[in-house]
Amino acid sequence: MTSPTDPNTLVMCPVAYARNGFTDKFGIPRQAREHTSLRTRIVFCPAFRSEDAIRGIEAFSHLWLVWGFHTVPQSDRPNLTVRPPRLGGNTRMGVFATRSPYRPNPVGLTSVRLVEVEHDANGAPVLVVEGADMLDGTPIYDIKPYLGYCDSHADARDGFVDSTPRQLLQVRWSAPLPDGVLQQELQEILEQDPRPAYHEDSERVYGIDYAGWNIHFRVADGVLEVIDIK
Repeated sequence: MTSPTDPNTLVMCPVAYARNGFTDKFGIPRQAREHTSLRTRIVFCPAFRSEDAIRGIEAFSHLWLVWGFHTVPQSDRPNLTVRPPRLGGNTRMGVFATRSPYRPNPVGLTSVRLVEVEHDANGAPVLVVEGADMLDGTPIYDIKPYLGYCDSHADARDGFVDSTPRQLLQVRWSAPLPDGVLQQELQEILEQDPRPAYHEDSERVYGIDYAGWNIHFRVADGVLEVIDIK
């Protein structure tokens, strides 16, 4: 809805929140389709916690999520250029030519696969999706069906991303795996190399938090070694 005091200002309220194991931005998939088996639950706000709001949704295989970068600091002056990690963090590109979270309006857009509709203890519907690139607790402002006939473009070009392909890392588990560790999910997160693209220090130890676990690792010669899990 528009603001009652300023018709040029749009006021948005969440319709749902994302729930998953990502409690810190470090390690979140850079693009949604890179991690197709990591699941996120879309939990609706009370006003939309009804079967009526999702009637017909199970007929679609994929959805668009419109969501907010709720932990990104906002500036009074918009960033006209940003430094994409994919280009080493030193080359500036126009903000509208990137997917940087530092945007004039902190809004994200992600296509996800709808796995199923489950129900909570009170019988309210919850959407289970794969491929979401967002933090636990991310506000979701809208959900729309993905339409293959018009949303997919076979002749699309990927700009500077085409010239900077990413290679999967080999993951070596040197640390013992405690009971309850989601090894397959962690494997998919780690093999995509969660480090900033411009970090190449083979001695540096990194840590990511996922699903209540803190995983420490280092990377050298294309191999990511997990050295500790707490």
